[in-house]
Amino acid sequence: MINGGVKMSANVERCGVLAAGNWIIDHVKIIDNFPAQETLANILSQSQGTGGAPYNALVDLAKLGADFPLEGIGLVGDDENGQLILKDCKKFEIDATQIHWTTEVPTSYTDVMTVQSTGRRTFFHARGANAFLDEKHFDLEASSARIFFLGYLLLLDALDVVAEDGTTGAARLLKRAGELGFKRAVDVVSEDSDRFAAVVTPVLPHVDYFIINEFEASKITGVEVDIDGRIDFKALSRAAARIFELGVNEWVIIHCPAGALARNAAGEETVMGSIDVPVENIVGTAGAGDAFATGALMGLHNGMDIEECLRIAFCSAASCLSDSTCTGGIKPLDDCYKLEEKYGYQKLP
Repeated sequence: MINGGVKMSANVERCGVLAAGNWIIDHVKIIDNFPAQETLANILSQSQGTGGAPYNALVDLAKLGADFPLEGIGLVGDDENGQLILKDCKKFEIDATQIHWTTEVPTSYTDVMTVQSTGRRTFFHARGANAFLDEKHFDLEASSARIFFLGYLLLLDALDVVAEDGTTGAARLLKRAGELGFKRAVDVVSEDSDRFAAVVTPVLPHVDYFIINEFEASKITGVEVDIDGRIDFKALSRAAARIFELGVNEWVIIHCPAGALARNAAGEETVMGSIDVPVENIVGTAGAGDAFATGALMGLHNGMDIEECLRIAFCSAASCLSDSTCTGGIKPLDDCYKLEEKYGYQKLP
């Protein structure tokens, strides 16, 4: 936690999660269909919730029952949405000392359109204050957290800028975090672009835990993992190996709706199917990827073996599916565990 401005050395006894990056208010609308341009879709219900990697992760950790300190770093606008974020931090006992505010731009927000019958989401995003989050907003020396979690790369404009030497602000921050003794985790936004090589690759040598989905893994490595609509786990293995070649230090965890593959630096792999939640019981899939990452980080923070880390990740993600918002469905971990008993795990080919 923030320690009254006291600077921490690399030898400090570390505990907790410091999560930084995108703080977003989501406006979630359940619709009957996703319309073609100039046609109509009906809004069946709407709600408001959290968005962005650090916001979702810290709220998820609090709701899961994490017994370690939670801290945030970010930039919000001086507006109602910014106040909602700060109220949530207070509610969930998240240290908001390093959540800065600005009068220049509004708090970032997203309109999330979720088709009721499929749970598939489409995002309309206003970048807002997150685009201006920069290295000057980070006081890593003031934190004694064990894990520094940064996300989403490709959606943090100032930190994503590639310098003449090929580095980025995110890479420099993560390098410094490693020097201070943090374990470093990173998440990436699922952007359909060719920016992955320039923006994501320079960061990877400064990452200990890289938790991404199958689409992002394919974009980073060029390995095609979706074969005729099914995820090829042998291809996921090749993608994970390639990501280690690009510099990741300890764990690469790639998740998809069917399951996940975790690979360590020694080349050892664990593959597990996801919890088999029936389609009719899925209210929405927004936040499920963040919930998975959060569960994995909780296990990694607590020194659990990778099978238990994946178990927590899948239980957290399954719990998330019970609500249309990113964090509204998350329950205490013991309640999340009950979902594996109720539904079981998907069997992978």
